[in-house]
This record gives sequence, structure tokens and C-alpha cells, in this order.
Amino acid sequence: MKKRIKLIGIILAALLVVAALGFYIWTRVATYPAFSEAATLAQASETDDGWYVHEPEGEPTVGFVFYPGGLVEPAAYSPLMEQLSGGGVLAVIVPMPLDLAVFGIGRADKVLDAYPEIDRWVIGGHSLGGAMAAQFVSSNPETFDGMVLLASYPADSTDLSEIPAQVLSIYGTEDGVTGDVFEESLNRLPQGTVLQVIEGGNHAQFGNYGPQKGDGTPSVSREDQQQQTTSAILDLVEALK
Repeated sequence: MKKRIKLIGIILAALLVVAALGFYIWTRVATYPAFSEAATLAQASETDDGWYVHEPEGEPTVGFVFYPGGLVEPAAYSPLMEQLSGGGVLAVIVPMPLDLAVFGIGRADKVLDAYPEIDRWVIGGHSLGGAMAAQFVSSNPETFDGMVLLASYPADSTDLSEIPAQVLSIYGTEDGVTGDVFEESLNRLPQGTVLQVIEGGNHAQFGNYGPQKGDGTPSVSREDQQQQTTSAILDLVEALK
């Protein structure tokens, strides 16, 4: 009997190892790689902590912690973050375990600790990254002055309607997710949340990576979509000063 129980334990352990290995391999195969120009830009900004930090000229007073979309190489967002740094914002992309922010919800903490000179912080993310940023804010409602959701929204169980932060939600009309979903999410966000719609924008063009499964076909350029996004975020930042 003892031998049988031991054998069952060994088999179960082996199955768990195989399942974990299979999941890891899937995440590597399914990841959307960053375009080469984005990867090069990110490489130049990588820190010893593994973050991609886009620093503006002068001494910034506002920082932006960014959580990448699920299974998207974090370097893909460097062009967007570089535009923000050009507007005077310290923009920090935080890579996630297995490129899934659900496994690194609290990683913003270390970024804030690393830059005590920053007076005001905004947190945000794209898609799954935005949802996990919202989850982090729900547990730390006084930590951030602003939150930015790109093609994203808080989970149905995450009520942020009473947080003191200023919130910006942006999505494109050609996103695979219908606009009604983003409209409905306003019920879980604070009064005064700005919902910006990018006509012709889609899900993937917030970053610099290839077509995404289930996404729509954009009718605006990636550059245009990111420029509109940058302008909206900088407007929020200006309102915080």
C-alpha cells in the first residue's frame, strides 16, 4: 500500500512538472515579439533591475509605471514610453514573469522605492497589464495620483469608483472588444474618468508588435494612434501638476 501511495505521488509530481513545462513553452511560443526598432530602443534604456526606463531631460516630478499587455514583449512599448519621456515624464516599463502581469501585480512597488524624488505617480497598462494595474490600485488606493488604461478595464469584481486618482481610459474603435465593454467599465471607475476613443485605432497599435489574434483592422497608422495616446496621457499628467 505504501509503495502504491508513493508511486501515485511520483506520478502526480511528474504530471505537475510536465504541465508547468508545457505552460512555460506555450508562453514562449505565443509571445508577440517587439519590432526591431522598439527592441533597440528598449535595449538602450534597460536597467540592472530589468526595467526599461525612459528618462526625460531635466528633473521630472511625475512618473509613469507601465504594465505590458499579456504575452507581449515589454520592449514593444518603448516607442510610446519614449514619447511620454519627451513630454517630461519618467516612464518605466516593468517586465512581468512569463510576460503575464497576473504573476507580477505588485511589481510597481519597487519602482516607486527606486525613485523617491518623484512627487506624483501614475500607473497604467495595456490590456491584461491595465487590468492588473487596476487590481494593484484597488489594494493601494492612496499610492497613485493617476491611472491609465489602454484597451483595458478593471475586472468585474474590482470597484475603483471611490479611489482619489484621476483616470484615463483609451480604446480604439477597431479593437476586437466592443466599445460597450469599455463604456460599461466606467461604472467601476471614479466619476470624472476620461474615456477617449481613437477612431480607427485597434488593440495592438498601442505597442510596436505584429497583428494580434482577434484584433480588428486599423484605419489609422500606429504612429497616429500612439500620438493621440501620448497627448491624452500628457493632458492627465498636466492636470496632476
